[in-house]
Amino acid sequence: MDKKKKLKHTVNKVKEQSSMERKNQNDKSKSIHDILPLDLIHIILLRVSIRHLARLNNACLSMENDTMADLAYLDDNNASQKEVCPPFQNKARSGFVVLGSCRGFILLHRDPHFLVVWNPLTGSSKRISYSHIVHRSKPPLYGRIAYRSYLHGFGYDASQDDYLLLVAWSDCKGHYHLDCFSLRTNSWINLDAAFPKLLGFRYWHSGGLFFNGAVHWVPFDLEDYRDAIVIFDLKEKTFSTISAPEQLSGSSPSVALLGGCLALSSPNDDCRNTDIWVMKEYKVHSSWTLYQIPCEDFKPLCLSSNRDTIGRGYTSCGKTGYFIYNVRGDLLKHFKDLCCQLPRREPIIVYTESLLPLPGDIKDKDNKKKMKKEIHMPSSSP
Repeated sequence: MDKKKKLKHTVNKVKEQSSMERKNQNDKSKSIHDILPLDLIHIILLRVSIRHLARLNNACLSMENDTMADLAYLDDNNASQKEVCPPFQNKARSGFVVLGSCRGFILLHRDPHFLVVWNPLTGSSKRISYSHIVHRSKPPLYGRIAYRSYLHGFGYDASQDDYLLLVAWSDCKGHYHLDCFSLRTNSWINLDAAFPKLLGFRYWHSGGLFFNGAVHWVPFDLEDYRDAIVIFDLKEKTFSTISAPEQLSGSSPSVALLGGCLALSSPNDDCRNTDIWVMKEYKVHSSWTLYQIPCEDFKPLCLSSNRDTIGRGYTSCGKTGYFIYNVRGDLLKHFKDLCCQLPRREPIIVYTESLLPLPGDIKDKDNKKKMKKEIHMPSSSP
C-alpha cells in the first residue's frame, strides 16, 4: 500500500470511529421511548417473564449536589449506589431539589421556578414552568429559597389516568390558592379548594408524600400545628387533616411510607433515639403504634424484604449513613460502603423503578401515528 492509500485508509478509519462515538453519545442521551415505538415496548414487556420485571427495585434518591443525583439500592445485606444526572441542566444555574415521587417518576424543583417530572430508569422527562404563579404570589421572606414559599405535590389520579402536580401558594393579601397541572392535558387549572388552617407555607416541608390517592404534607414543628398531616385527595379535590400522636414531640418530623402504612418520625427528647409512629389503619387515630430506633437523627425510608426498617441517619457512636433496624430497635446492618455525607438536610425520597411512559408521551405518539396514517391514507374517488 503506497503512502496516499495508507493516508486515505487512516483518515477513513478516524472518521468511522468518530461517527461511531457520536452515535454512542446520542444513544446515551436518548430514552427507551425515543429508540423504540410504544407498541413495540408493550409487545416486549408482554413476552418478559414476571420474575424479571419484578427485579425493578426500590431506590432512595437525593441530590448529591446542585447537578447530580444519588441513587442508593438497599435491601437486607445487599447495597449499591450510583450517580445520575437530572435532565434540563443549566450550567449557569441548576439548583435541583427533590420534592416527591409517584409510580416511578420523580418530581424535582429547578431554579428559579421550574418543576421537572423525570423517570431516571427510562430517561423520559418533562419541564413545567410555574412562573405565572410566582408573579402573583407573596415574595419569600429574608431571601429564603423560593421553593420553600410553596407547597408542592405530585400524585396519580387513577379515576382520570392522570398525573397531577400541585402548587399551593399565598398572595400578597395572605389568601391561599391551589393550582394543579395535568400531565395528560398539559395545562394548569386553579382549584377552588378550602384550605385547612395553616401557619404559612414556609413552616412546612415543601414536598408532599403521595399515598392512597392523596398527597400528604407535614410541618417543621409539631408544637405549632398538632393536626400534623395535611392531606389533599386528588380525586375528590378536597383537603383533610390527621392529628399526630399526643406523645410525639420534637421538631423537624418526617413522613414516610412503611409497609403500606403512613409513618411519622421525629428525634426523641433525649436526643439519643428516634420515635417512629406507624398508623396501622389509615386515618384511624387510635392505630398509631410506636417504635423506637437508637439513632439520634434517623429518617425511615422503607421496609426491607424481611420487613425491617431501612433509613438514613447517625448514631451517638459516630456511625453515619444507611442502616437497617428491626422492630425491637436492634441494629441489623450498617452499610459502610455507601457514600453518605451527614448531617444532610436535603430531602430524600423512595421510589420504585418503572418503565411507564408519561401520559403526554402516549398522547404525542398517538397523535403522530394518527397523522402518519392520515397522510398515507388513499384519497377516495369522487
